[in-house]
Amino acid sequence: MIDSRTAPYAALALRVALGVMFVSHALLKYYVFTLAGNAKFFESLGLPGALGYAVFAAELAGGLLILAGMYSRWVSAALVPVLLGATWAHAGNGWLFTSANGGWEYPAFLTAAALVQALLGDGKWALSSVFTEFSQRNLQGETA
Repeated sequence: MIDSRTAPYAALALRVALGVMFVSHALLKYYVFTLAGNAKFFESLGLPGALGYAVFAAELAGGLLILAGMYSRWVSAALVPVLLGATWAHAGNGWLFTSANGGWEYPAFLTAAALVQALLGDGKWALSSVFTEFSQRNLQGETA
């Protein structure tokens, strides 16, 4: 049974953790591996290097949106293919992420977390609720 009193806080906790993870992972690509290095990594996998730039942008923008609680359900769902790609990229390295070059356990877990966020929605203290409340008041003819 879902506890309706605590579920919004559970969604918030997941949203913050997932958003921080995406932002920090994007910043790791930018500051440590560099975007050019990330593109070369994608090429080493047989993928277009430009996809590395697109993944960086998706992780950064998506992480910020999730963190803020703006369309978390849709953004999380849209990032699932990125996480499945990361799972695929690390599949040959073994299960544990502590394996050489990182295993696939961590990206697989993050895929599940993103799917759960997509099912839960924004949760408590999300910016989307502020905009929804504001637009509902405007539709009813009330002023802020």
